Amino acid sequence: MRELPWPAKAYLVATVATAVVLIARGLVAPGHLDGRDWPTLLVLALLFLVCESVPTLLNVKQAAMSVSFSAALAAVVLLGDVGAALVGATAVLSVRPGLELYKRVFNGAQFALCGYVAGWVFQWLGGSRSVPSVGRFTDLLVPFMGAAAVFVPLNALLFTVMVSLAGRLRLGEVPLRSAAQFLVSYLGYATFGLLIAGLWATVQSISAVLVLLPLFIARWAFGQYLAQQRSYDATIAALCQAVETKDYYTRGHCTRVSSASTMIAQEIGMGPERLRAIGYAGMLHDVGKLGVPTKVLQKDGNLTEEEFAAIQLHPMRGLEIVRGIDFLDEAFAGIMHHHERQDGRGYPMGLAGAEIPEFARIIAVADAFDSMTSDRAYRKAKPIEEALTELRRGSGTQFDPVMVSAFIKALDRRGWDPPGAMPAPPAGEDVDTVAKDHDDPTAPIQVVSER
Repeated sequence: MRELPWPAKAYLVATVATAVVLIARGLVAPGHLDGRDWPTLLVLALLFLVCESVPTLLNVKQAAMSVSFSAALAAVVLLGDVGAALVGATAVLSVRPGLELYKRVFNGAQFALCGYVAGWVFQWLGGSRSVPSVGRFTDLLVPFMGAAAVFVPLNALLFTVMVSLAGRLRLGEVPLRSAAQFLVSYLGYATFGLLIAGLWATVQSISAVLVLLPLFIARWAFGQYLAQQRSYDATIAALCQAVETKDYYTRGHCTRVSSASTMIAQEIGMGPERLRAIGYAGMLHDVGKLGVPTKVLQKDGNLTEEEFAAIQLHPMRGLEIVRGIDFLDEAFAGIMHHHERQDGRGYPMGLAGAEIPEFARIIAVADAFDSMTSDRAYRKAKPIEEALTELRRGSGTQFDPVMVSAFIKALDRRGWDPPGAMPAPPAGEDVDTVAKDHDDPTAPIQVVSER
């Protein structure tokens, strides 16, 4: 817990204290739980604990999710608000390895709060705490849907705020559409809670066992989605590493261009799917360098027309390399055209203005900015303000003015961490290049005629 910033610690304490007060008050007040409810509570708590102990990891560092909330929602119907809170609180006992105590405590507190609030909503909408009879099962639908509609987003909100305060996620970086899709799918899995409650009327505690299989299938589905995303990221990372091995002084360039491109895209209001695609496009914008001879990329001095033609063809080479990667979607356009210019003097096709795809106009700005603010073999990194001055100078001729303005606004709000001084190259590594960077607008490549 020591590594948590003080706002996260305060939030943790407030969440735990609220959960403890609500549960204690409910246990003291009459009419909440009696002796007949404790066996039901024990079965649901065990089901909750089993699911909570084998969660699916998320892309957010050290974060995971499970479908255990289905047991808590079943407790809303069978046990009421306090019973649901107690079932959720058993997350403290999770046996997931490597989970620190403060995380266990927070998980238990947030699930307890969600269960209590969901139980209150269930009763407010006319639901009654009892084992549902077959003839009146339909009466549960509206109250249960209301309880689930509160439980799921509240759980997501409590978790997101904690992760944000802990410094592992920026709320502004959460794509709203993806978050909405995630919540909708999560609500779908909430129906398992209604299934448990419904089966309880006939097979009682065995219903918890019967739903274990579909619950773990749901967990597997979440895991498959994450594995797919990690596979995509690994593919992109491997291609980037292959590109950057050609030049020691461009290492990290792909990642930074991807980050800057995403900042611009967010500033102009792109949706989550396009944000993902622009991130991929930024990572792979220079993948065509794999098709350019290293001696041309690292040549000291002016290029011949033939050599410069090889440079100009690298966007097309890049498209050829990644054409078979179907998840890139719109990223293809950014890879192909990121060296076009607003005035039509770019390459490979000489497009101008609105003819240039939006992705390419974004990457052009991000690419040039990172090139200028990074060390190169022939010069040290330029200050950020100097690089922004150059972007403004090229606005309308080389760069899209809208994208330049959006990037400047994004930088003002979020800042930028320059890569810093490039360390000395490892012994034996071939870095004897002083070639100019073709992405650097302050050092244009000189071409000499061979005639």
